Amino acid sequence: MEVIFIDRIEIERAAIVALITRESDRNDVEASLNELERLLDTAGGEAVVRMIQVKDAPDPKTYIGSGKTAELKSLCSSNDIALVVFDTELSPSQIKNLEDELNGQNGQKGSGIRVIDRSMLILDIFALHATTAEGKLQVELAQLKYTVPRLIGKGLSLSRQQGGNIARRGPGESKLESDRRHVRRRMHALEEQLCELENNRATQRRQRDRSGIKKVAIAGYTNAGKSTLLNRLTGAGILAEDKLFATLDPTTRKFSLPSGAEILLIDTVGFIRNLPTHLIKAFRSTLDEVAYSDIIIVMVDASDPENAAQLEVTGKLLSELGCSGKPTLYVYNKCDLPGDQIPTVPEGTPKENIIFISALTGEGTDKLITALENAVASGTVRKRYTIPSSEAPSVVASMYREASVESVEYNDNGAEVIAVCDKRAEGLFKKWEA
Repeated sequence: MEVIFIDRIEIERAAIVALITRESDRNDVEASLNELERLLDTAGGEAVVRMIQVKDAPDPKTYIGSGKTAELKSLCSSNDIALVVFDTELSPSQIKNLEDELNGQNGQKGSGIRVIDRSMLILDIFALHATTAEGKLQVELAQLKYTVPRLIGKGLSLSRQQGGNIARRGPGESKLESDRRHVRRRMHALEEQLCELENNRATQRRQRDRSGIKKVAIAGYTNAGKSTLLNRLTGAGILAEDKLFATLDPTTRKFSLPSGAEILLIDTVGFIRNLPTHLIKAFRSTLDEVAYSDIIIVMVDASDPENAAQLEVTGKLLSELGCSGKPTLYVYNKCDLPGDQIPTVPEGTPKENIIFISALTGEGTDKLITALENAVASGTVRKRYTIPSSEAPSVVASMYREASVESVEYNDNGAEVIAVCDKRAEGLFKKWEA
């Protein structure tokens, strides 16, 4: 068997499989399978066989049917393949039946062909890229909730002697060999730790809210260039690779606009098509950084021929997170690279909220900064306040927390304050408006 090494990591040879039914579109299936191949590459694998089955409906036993499964077995044997990745979510029984068929009815402990689905592959990449304590806990809990029912009781999948790394990484892998009772205890402990971390995150959000600094979330499809943009604007120095899900943990950095106003830029985990609901729930606290933001930058890879579909996926996920109606800038990145067409942005988007840039070279980022300046300024008003002496100390201190104070002048009657306020601050201080 040929072994290829890159940085001492063995590249796993794999087959990727998809199904076209009477309800699916061939172009969509092809695009999703292309994406699965990129996911596999990110995880350290190589798709040496690509199979698409055309069938009216999925086979309840093996998803692709017995004839195609036999063909897949032959292809795996002739191409030294030990991993098969399905571009769907398989049931536990389908995984077991497929592995039984591909390895012989008795299975081959310690060796043989493993079967995983799209969700298991994504979880493996999350395990590879999680760096913070919260990210690692989220990955482990998601692995246990999703993977354990599909592996327990199957000697082939549980064997630690079996080769291959994909879908075996992360802090959860040793737990998969424990009994169900131990796993349930571990899941309960993880949920308690994550609850504590989420409470800490909520406290941090409240502190940010009190500071009055606008929060700008950089959201969008995976590999659209979100981390590269944050690095370009703030010198954050975070990992930015041409791979899917290179960033999993959110990163927040301060950025000063030309006017002197400060904003918080938040890099977030990328979106992807066919992301199961349970994975969204597992990383809800991370994705909430988008939901709690004041302004959203939607990054779009302008060079990707699938960018229109990717923008649609992003829009749907943002809507599910409750972000509809937030001020949004649509930033078309990688404009220095060739691309066929720029997708249409949502109807009604102001022209000034559509920006074309190259986060890598810096081209167009000046226009983005101007758009951010305008977005931060919109919805704010400049007000003058007269505050009596008896109330001045506490009210002025509150204004510094809740608004942008331009000047304060004290006199015998109290304080004269000029401040730029958003709607919330305007309501809070309406009593003292001059």
